[in-house]
Amino acid sequence: MSSCWGEKIKISIFGESHGKGIGVVLDNLPSGEKIDMNELLMFMGRRSPGKDKTSTPRLEKDFPNILSGLLNDTTTGTPLCAVIENTNTRSQDYGEMLRYPRPGHGDYTGHIRYQGFNDIRGGGHFSGRLTAPLVFAGSICRQILKRKGINIASHIYSIGEICDTPFNPVKVDNELIQRINHEFFPLVNPDCEKDMRDYIESKRLSGDSTGGIIECVATGMPCGVGNPMFGGVENVISSVVFGVPAVKGIEFGTGFDITKMTGSQANDQYAYDENGNVITLTNHNGGITGGITNGMPILFRVAIKPTPSISVTQKTIDLIHKKNTELVIKGRHDPCIVPRATVVIESALAIALMDILQI
Repeated sequence: MSSCWGEKIKISIFGESHGKGIGVVLDNLPSGEKIDMNELLMFMGRRSPGKDKTSTPRLEKDFPNILSGLLNDTTTGTPLCAVIENTNTRSQDYGEMLRYPRPGHGDYTGHIRYQGFNDIRGGGHFSGRLTAPLVFAGSICRQILKRKGINIASHIYSIGEICDTPFNPVKVDNELIQRINHEFFPLVNPDCEKDMRDYIESKRLSGDSTGGIIECVATGMPCGVGNPMFGGVENVISSVVFGVPAVKGIEFGTGFDITKMTGSQANDQYAYDENGNVITLTNHNGGITGGITNGMPILFRVAIKPTPSISVTQKTIDLIHKKNTELVIKGRHDPCIVPRATVVIESALAIALMDILQI
């Protein structure tokens, strides 16, 4: 198993959901970068569970114990390692999972891949709990990027069929970025919040769950970064984003809807702005053409599947007696992980951009 990623900036994530702890090692960070720990903990707090009824009641402080690579809140240039203790586990809720694999989880595939030796408690290394060290790493990276004029944000694009107002693909207001970066339930149009929360609550009360879409943006990226073919900016971003367990799809710019357009509609035509900078009049390609940044906002949307842990009776198999059976999942689970996943997608983007820029 490898949970390592990166060419220049390398990350390695370790641990299991119900083990003693989880963590990450970052290699090749630049030295001398001051890290605002309050801001880092704010971002990690957006991912933490137990905020409201949209998330699992499992309470974890997600406080990173930094073992190396940071001195006086400043990067030293050596490997940065952080460990987050697991303090609120109920492993007894997962005792039957070795025998009855949960639909939608990695229980069965992990059982086959690792000959039954995988840690099943809380999902083990397959768990969304492993996104906590990913957010730590991303929160370090996004502070470095911000000093270079690159800002990252996301919002809940949709929950079920309920949609928020999309980002302006050509120009995303910096005040909007600052506002939603500090919100647990980030929305461009806050008037959507009640309907979304009511929908999530209805699924929770019925023992079910729901998914949604997250729209993410990076502004301030310079033009001319990236490579064609396999080293494209879309390729690199997608490879990190798909490390988030619940992600099932990604689209850049107008995405699949670009297929409904003609070439004259889909092409992002060039112009000089009032300051003499080259811009495109539209951004159907999400700030990337030929695998290379074109100076416009990098914009993409990510599909987040419904939480697979639900209390509705589901069909599964008995691996011991080799027969069909039914399962009711116990434990503490999110009826919708989309709000908590926004900062995870932002973090994945930050890590990808650091690697792309070869900082």
